[in-house]
Amino acid sequence: MSPRRTAAVARRILQQFRHDPRTLVLLFVAPIVLLGLFYFLIRGGGALPAVDVVNLDPGAGQLGTVLRDALGSAPGITVSTASATQAERDLRRGDVAAVIVLPGDLTAHVRAGGALTPHIQLEGSQPAESQAVVTAVNQSLLKTTSLVAAEAGTPLPRVQPAVTYLHGGPQLDTLDYFGAAFIGLVVFFLIFVVTIIAFLRERSQGTLERLMASPLRRSEVVAGYMAGFMAVAAVQAVEVVLFTLFALHVHNQGNVGLIVLMTLLMSLVAVNLGVFLSMFSTTEFQAVQFIPLAIVPQVLLSGIIFPVSSEPGWLQGISQVLPLTYGVDGLHRVMLEGASLSSGTLLLDLGVVAAFAIALIVAATLTLRRRLA
Repeated sequence: MSPRRTAAVARRILQQFRHDPRTLVLLFVAPIVLLGLFYFLIRGGGALPAVDVVNLDPGAGQLGTVLRDALGSAPGITVSTASATQAERDLRRGDVAAVIVLPGDLTAHVRAGGALTPHIQLEGSQPAESQAVVTAVNQSLLKTTSLVAAEAGTPLPRVQPAVTYLHGGPQLDTLDYFGAAFIGLVVFFLIFVVTIIAFLRERSQGTLERLMASPLRRSEVVAGYMAGFMAVAAVQAVEVVLFTLFALHVHNQGNVGLIVLMTLLMSLVAVNLGVFLSMFSTTEFQAVQFIPLAIVPQVLLSGIIFPVSSEPGWLQGISQVLPLTYGVDGLHRVMLEGASLSSGTLLLDLGVVAAFAIALIVAATLTLRRRLA
């Protein structure tokens, strides 16, 4: 083996990298961006789960006041005092992760030898937030029981919180909570990959160039390709939804038609995103390079892995301009919360995803040129 010839081959490979900015970005910029996102998502100091406390046992020395103060200093949650009406409204709107009700007879009940029984109602759609709330409440209850026993000279009172769920519940497993997000992710990712590679292949084989030389308009070419890809995407979307719900038995509390509708809108976004980005690629390798640049950041920021509400404020701003965020949120609301078209939030999710699809259709049409390199 000749070291000189081996070095010549190595130099050739390095020169190819040097003349391919997209590959250099993928190798040296994308890892920093993705690892940076992980850092800010895990250690970025995002908002803590919010909790409303309804204290029906107020007054100096009352257990309700002691427990309310202990909750206020508990790590991992943000506590506000609210009326019963306001707390219920906050919980149903998703503004808080839980409502804790301290009964009016709490002090008398415990001093008579009864158990410490606050009522914890969890919003329930985000298991990580629910766990943080339960942990903080348990720590506060232990602290309170120690104070009560020390002041009264009695044994530690029993702790028996009553936990209920607005959505979900202890009977649901991890797949039930993340099934909606997985439906959106699988459909969005696979349709994007198939579209960007297939459309690029149409260009490289000269098929698209011949179509553009025909009397067809750019809009007609894009619409034709979109219709073809969407026919396949529609079959895939229905298959994925039905398999998830009826074969895997993932929990669903909403209308199956709404799940299919949102999935189809996400497929439409993925198709046109693939068509649009394929215009900036000349090889299949370059097309695949868009996956870590255009798809992975959306997966991290759209609420699939980390709740959007737990992200730092500036990352939440980025999340709000990503189509996958609204698609996942809509599926989540339908399957876990049973949202219908009467829900303003679900209508917003559907409308935003549809708007992204229209914007990408326009972008793909404008980018498509009659003369292709």
